[in-house]
Amino acid sequence: MAAPPPLCFSYILLLFSVSAIVDVNANSITLPLSAFPHHSSSDPLQNLNFLASASQNRAHQIKTPKSNSVSKSSLSPHSYGAYSAPLSFGTPPQTLHLIFDTGSSLVWFPCTSKYLCSQCSFPKIDPLRIPRFVPKLSSSSKLVGCQNPKCDWVFGPDVKSQCRNCNQKTENCTQTCPAYVVQYGSGSTAGLLLSETLDFPDQKIPNFVVGCSFLSIHQPSGIAGFGRGSESLPSQMGLKKFAYCLASRKFDDSPHSGELILDSGGEKTGDLTYTPFRQNPSVSNHAYKEYYYLSIRKILVGNQDVKVPYKYLVPGSDGSGGSIIDSGSTFTFMDKPVFEAVAEAFEKQLANRTRATDVESATGLRPCFDISKEKSVEFPELIFQFKGGAKWTLALNNYFALVSSSGVACLTVVTHKEAAGGGSGPSVILGAFQQQNFYVEYDLVNERLGFRQQTCS
Repeated sequence: MAAPPPLCFSYILLLFSVSAIVDVNANSITLPLSAFPHHSSSDPLQNLNFLASASQNRAHQIKTPKSNSVSKSSLSPHSYGAYSAPLSFGTPPQTLHLIFDTGSSLVWFPCTSKYLCSQCSFPKIDPLRIPRFVPKLSSSSKLVGCQNPKCDWVFGPDVKSQCRNCNQKTENCTQTCPAYVVQYGSGSTAGLLLSETLDFPDQKIPNFVVGCSFLSIHQPSGIAGFGRGSESLPSQMGLKKFAYCLASRKFDDSPHSGELILDSGGEKTGDLTYTPFRQNPSVSNHAYKEYYYLSIRKILVGNQDVKVPYKYLVPGSDGSGGSIIDSGSTFTFMDKPVFEAVAEAFEKQLANRTRATDVESATGLRPCFDISKEKSVEFPELIFQFKGGAKWTLALNNYFALVSSSGVACLTVVTHKEAAGGGSGPSVILGAFQQQNFYVEYDLVNERLGFRQQTCS
């Protein structure tokens, strides 16, 4: 994330005012997680190709980033590959569906009646009718000032040097925090930071920092950042843990919902397998500090221990290597040496099946196998074994997708588009497709990830 050159954003200043908010305590909030209808096609090959490409773009952005109580809700899957949850901001509250993302930290929404989204003409989305937050309709909206410590969350302590009329000795500086620019694998957004009220049925969080975006590229919906940064929703709410259960997506925006749980009370959860979060690599790029790193020790295909060089499983001093978990990535990503070892293990153990190379070319996924003439299908298990011995054993439909029109099953793991593939950033990114129908808990107090298999819809 980085601030752009000075822009003419002064007209935004006319839209905001100040109001007092009453704080109501609650321990638990549950929100629905829903599919975001960002892309849809009647051609399953085109859908898989789109999701594979989006996953590769997302991985590229994660690997080379640019620096800058309990409640429940539904969490719904979308053909685009993302999941969204309803969040309400303002006084009176305005509700928007934001994409749930553990790989970034800023919470932002399309903002003001003049919000513009370029390259956003997706199926089922009219760029002129994207739901927007309108600050002038909220009595609690105010811009974050340049001297506000919360401005540092996004821009770092050096932000004061960008504030032309402010300095450390100025007590009543009225200049706003600079405009932000956030880049994602699938697009970007820009705007100004707002201090607003985040509103739940039994709890209000005043002075919540949220991005008021008035310009986006290929990114029509707002994003709820659940990363490890100070500006993320869990950090601002002081959550002790949060958890989610991702409903299985059907690539057709069918109305199935999962669940997002925000826990500020630290309620005990039973029957989970835990593995500790790994300390994030100490590198100058602030973005790496937002990720949830895990310690994968082994990757197994069937009973075979895949030979993955150790350097890809442990983050180095330059930020390369290691593994993270990311709800914003659709398919799991692996650096090419890791992917080739895993793909080769499947190819060898399924050598008696016919490869569908035409589908591989059309989708960008591999290996793909023709199972159209088989009455029953058995594939080797895909297992991630973590530090401490915890094993995440995936169900078949978590790592193979059936292309219904052709009777072909494809491995839903992607790698670099280019032949070489490598460089900085995590080597393995565990995506949302692999997390479907698992209850996944981020225990922030004890710095660990818990999971168990269950039906999420």
